Parts: sequence; C-alpha cells; structure tokens
Amino acid sequence: MKPFRIEDGSKFRLKDFDPADTLEFSAEDKPRAREALAEGIEALCGLQDKLYAQDRYGLLVILQAMDAAGKDGVIKHVMSGVNPQGCQVHSFKAPSAEELDHDYMWRCFKCLPNRGQIGIFNRSYYEETLVVRVHPEFLANEKLPPKLVTKKIWKERFQDIRCFERYLSRNGIVVRKFFLHVSKREQRRRFLERVQNPEKYWKFSSSDMSERGLWHEYQNAYEDMIRNTATSYAPWYIVPADNKWFTRVVVGAAIIEALADMKLAYPDVSEGKLKEVAAARRALQK
Repeated sequence: MKPFRIEDGSKFRLKDFDPADTLEFSAEDKPRAREALAEGIEALCGLQDKLYAQDRYGLLVILQAMDAAGKDGVIKHVMSGVNPQGCQVHSFKAPSAEELDHDYMWRCFKCLPNRGQIGIFNRSYYEETLVVRVHPEFLANEKLPPKLVTKKIWKERFQDIRCFERYLSRNGIVVRKFFLHVSKREQRRRFLERVQNPEKYWKFSSSDMSERGLWHEYQNAYEDMIRNTATSYAPWYIVPADNKWFTRVVVGAAIIEALADMKLAYPDVSEGKLKEVAAARRALQK
C-alpha cells in the first residue's frame, strides 16, 4: 500500500495515479490475492481482539469514492472476519432535516468509534467538500449565515477537517482515509452490469447517471480535497479500484498496518486476578 499513501498533498495530482494499477501483479495473481486477503483477515481478527481488550485506541476508516467504485465490497470482504461487537459501519447519505439544523460535522461526530473499536464511514464529512461543492444548491440548504458563505469556504472547511483529525489522533483515534479510484470506463462497465442483470437492479439509481455527467467536476473536487487534507496523522490512500481483488488487498494491508503500529497487547493481569484465575481452575478441575 506504500505507493498509494499520501501524507503531503502539496504536489498531489490525481492523474498521476492509474485506476487500473496492480503494481507488478496481473490477473493471474488473483488466487494469490485471495490467499493474501484471507491471511490478512485472520491477522486483522487477532489485532482487533487486542484492540478491544486493550481499550486504549480506536480506529476510524473513511471510504470515499465515485459510484460503483466498490466501497460496499471492501467492507464486506476486508472486514468479514472481524468481531461485530468491535466494529461499526455508518453510511452517510443526503442529510436529514434534523442534520441540516446542526453543523455539518455533527452527524459524523456522534458516530465516531469508541476506544477498542473500529469505525467505518461509508462516505463521511468529506461529502461537504465534494457533492456540496459540485452542487452549490446543497450549500444553500445548510442554513449558514450569509456572511459565512464566502469564496474561502472550501479552504476553511479543509482547515477545520485537518484540525478535527489532529484532535482525534491526539485522543487515541487513529484515522485512515481511502479514496477508491475507479476509472470512468470501468464505472460504465459496472453500471451496464447493473442495468442488464435483474439481480442488480436494486443497486441502480437514476442519480448515478446524473452524477456521472459531472465526472470532471468531481475529479477536480477529489484532487483538491486530497491535496488539502492529506497529513502524516491522517493520510489518504489513493487505491486503484478497477480491479476489485487488488483494491481489497491494498485496503486490508493498510488497516492491518495501522493496527500493528499501535503496538497492541492484551492488558496485564494483576496478582489478585491471577489468584482468582488459579482458584477457579482448581475448583473446576476437582
């Protein structure tokens, strides 16, 4: 995952990243990728158990992407072996009336993971610098005082997000962000699959096509977002998403690395607790 990690966005250009990139691997390596993912899931399960037991850190995983890039598939396959008690997934769609009566961070803030847990945001507060930027009419619905809606609003939101993520990192919530980078050609293929397969009709929405028509605007918004919010404490991963098998391995590897860097361990047990365990063992062995 290292070639895809961005900590300093000052020179970032989205065009420098190929959505079909698989490094030195090819389609023939799919079986190896499945094995690697299975081994990764086993490692992830062990790390999550220690995360839960230690109860010091939390992990926030943010997934952002264009439609049909594979966010749901990443969650399903990469997190398949994780204990549900220690993992929560939140999907953020168009804000409700209640959410519009609060600041834009509010609905995400209340869903942050507890210590000892992994939280996954399927879309996030970053939508406020993406879809709201591409659709200025959405900004008008947020009831901001007119004097606060200036040409600096996106720069100010990037600044707020950087400060928010620094705050989380300073309080033991590790943030890892993933942009699943799918090509327009591959998105078209996946959309066609949805409209030609009755079992996938439910995945299709007419809004998918209207948003596809704004592809260039979204690519510019994503580039500016990553350029302004990639930091050492909350890096972005620009994950090639044209090949799902590769996408899932990269995301899994990055999550495992984030947990491994926490130096997780089971809590030390006191002398009193050891005596209790020994007494219970003797009683059970009689």
